[in-house]
Amino acid sequence: MTPRRRTSIAGNPVLIGAATTLVIIVAVFLAYNANNGLPFVPTYSLKVDLPNAANLVRGNDVRMGGSRVGLVSTIVPMRHPDGSVTAQLGLKLSTRVRPLPVDSTVIVRSRSALGLKYLQITRGRSPRGLRDGGTLPLSQATPRPVEIDQVLKTFDDPTRVASRINLLEFGNGLAGRGADLNLGLENLSPMLANLAPLMRTLADPRTGLGRLIPALGRAAGLAAPVAQAQAQLFVNLDTTFRSLAGVARPFVQDSISGGRPALDASINAFPVIRPFLLNTQHLFTDLRPGVHALRAAAPELAQALRAGEPALRRSIGLSERLKPAFASLQRLAADPLATLGVSDLASTAQILDPTIAFLTPAQTTCNYLTLWFRNIASLLSQGDASGTWQRFILVAMPQGPNNEGGPSSTPANGPNRDNFLHANPYPITAAPGQTRECEAGNETYLPGRQVIGNEPGNRGTAHDQTTIQNSTG
Repeated sequence: MTPRRRTSIAGNPVLIGAATTLVIIVAVFLAYNANNGLPFVPTYSLKVDLPNAANLVRGNDVRMGGSRVGLVSTIVPMRHPDGSVTAQLGLKLSTRVRPLPVDSTVIVRSRSALGLKYLQITRGRSPRGLRDGGTLPLSQATPRPVEIDQVLKTFDDPTRVASRINLLEFGNGLAGRGADLNLGLENLSPMLANLAPLMRTLADPRTGLGRLIPALGRAAGLAAPVAQAQAQLFVNLDTTFRSLAGVARPFVQDSISGGRPALDASINAFPVIRPFLLNTQHLFTDLRPGVHALRAAAPELAQALRAGEPALRRSIGLSERLKPAFASLQRLAADPLATLGVSDLASTAQILDPTIAFLTPAQTTCNYLTLWFRNIASLLSQGDASGTWQRFILVAMPQGPNNEGGPSSTPANGPNRDNFLHANPYPITAAPGQTRECEAGNETYLPGRQVIGNEPGNRGTAHDQTTIQNSTG
């Protein structure tokens, strides 16, 4: 009996061919689906809303910090109620980035100049993360990307011509100036150190740089019609600078050398005087209506200033003589008793204020005090060579019963026509609370009537006037 021979798979060409074909099919399948992710590998799925897909295709990379963390699996257009259309991307991300913070942002970037794109994710800092299948809203698609074609469109024909001219002129300007350029670069470091605080000041919103630039633009637009006059200005400046060349050294040079210390002193002084300048601005703003009203009085003010100039010169000597007086006042002010005295004076003035306010119109309106002194002065004005004597007149009381000259049971009230009492112990003097009237000395006698107190009616503010006539005879 012949023994049976054993066969192996390696010796079977059919099985070897089948196995090889299966491996090739699996390799082709994996290669074809590599852009969509390998099968049986866990992923972290998210959706991202974008203004537009920006030439993205399925399978494009998703990168974070320059490292590939996933791929774009789907691109779906989304139509909104207002008619606008945006794109929604489906992402398959590596599980090592899970969970992605909710404040993360996305932007479509160019991978090459040939149009290849990828989606870049900038990881946020929020403690909250997106769950699997979550969506980053459209507001997180920021900043707006700049496409390579937009950059290239800036280089139009006029720009290219201007660039050639600039390169030629800059090349001519820098030719043969290597040593100066090296020196300038050496001094650039301290300049940049000093430039930092200046830039911080300009960036401060209080500087108002955002308003300055548009204002300069408007100023340039206003200056455009007078460009020819400005050109002539530069021609005239050239003439002026040529004239200054003769005194450039040492006079102009010294002024420039001393300019920096002056600027340093100004930088230190301006913050100190800024409140003063601000108060001065408010003062001139408040004075503007008054200055406008002084236009008509300008000639008289000019005359007053001219007349006051000699007095102002003499006031220097007066100030010197007043120094001892002010020194005495200073010692008085430093005396503790002076404070008590001033306080007592203030209390006295406060107490006397109603009385003074009541008595003041008797002089300022009715002139009673001046008339009293005038009458006292003229009391002894009658006389002869032997001297003067007091003048007087006797006023006789009316005769008859119930008169003012004798005993009476009641104030005189007739029966005679002139035998009626007229008495006014507190005549009106235009004091606060009274009518504007000077009643004392202006009352009229009302025959046949008894009048005690103020007469009815307003007598006005007329008072006795004294007229002095000069005689040359």
